[in-house]
Amino acid sequence: MKAIVLITGATSGIGRATAELLSEKGYQVYGTARTIEEQPKGYTLLAMDVRDTSSVRQAVEAILSREGHIDILINNAGVGITGAIEETPVEALENAFQTNVFGAVRVIQAVLPSMRAQRKGKIINITSVAAYMGLPFRGGYSASKGALMLLTESLRMETEQFGISFCSLAPGDVATDIASRRFHTPAIEGSPYEQYAKALPHMNEDIAKGLPAEALAHSIYHLIEKKAPKVHYVKGKTLERLSILLKKILPSKCFERLLKGHYQL
Repeated sequence: MKAIVLITGATSGIGRATAELLSEKGYQVYGTARTIEEQPKGYTLLAMDVRDTSSVRQAVEAILSREGHIDILINNAGVGITGAIEETPVEALENAFQTNVFGAVRVIQAVLPSMRAQRKGKIINITSVAAYMGLPFRGGYSASKGALMLLTESLRMETEQFGISFCSLAPGDVATDIASRRFHTPAIEGSPYEQYAKALPHMNEDIAKGLPAEALAHSIYHLIEKKAPKVHYVKGKTLERLSILLKKILPSKCFERLLKGHYQL
């Protein structure tokens, strides 16, 4: 019997690459998207807006009625956001949290009852290297992904008794189209945060030079195949992985100086 996989945000980037790979590996894959233009080959797309509880429940119930179970959930749907916190509209920050945090929670809450009933399940939350540190001009993104990372720790302990395992995978920059879809706070003329306008092109360049989405898909596949995954994993370039280590070992002011130097603050 094929394991049933649910992947949110499966029409591009990491989600699409993972859906394609897992389908090739013999999994029965269901992906989700807010809008569906056409069905891909190898897996099934369902309409789901993770910001809408009823939309999430309808999609999960559709899978359960068809398959009877969901074995693996990959919470991949997410949005980017940039800008100085003072100048970023609260509504934009709320949308980031609705998608990156509460959206993931909605899907988790929808699948957990069936996983508990079958006494098994794996849930992988896609976070970010940005979750490990408050990045200048990316504070909303860092905070939302950091919240999801900590929720993973809580859920892991709460649900282990039911045979369910949680882990997070934190990518560094990945070469996807997220830069074109994320919310950019406008660079305001005369803003006291003039460095933001200078930093924005570099943020987009970093994404363009990031790891291919297929590399993350293979990491997700290996996590699924692990019998007892640990709680957190990181997949990024050497400097991105090093930044997490440096934050752990350097005095906080030293690490801040490194980040401020990178963002010309």
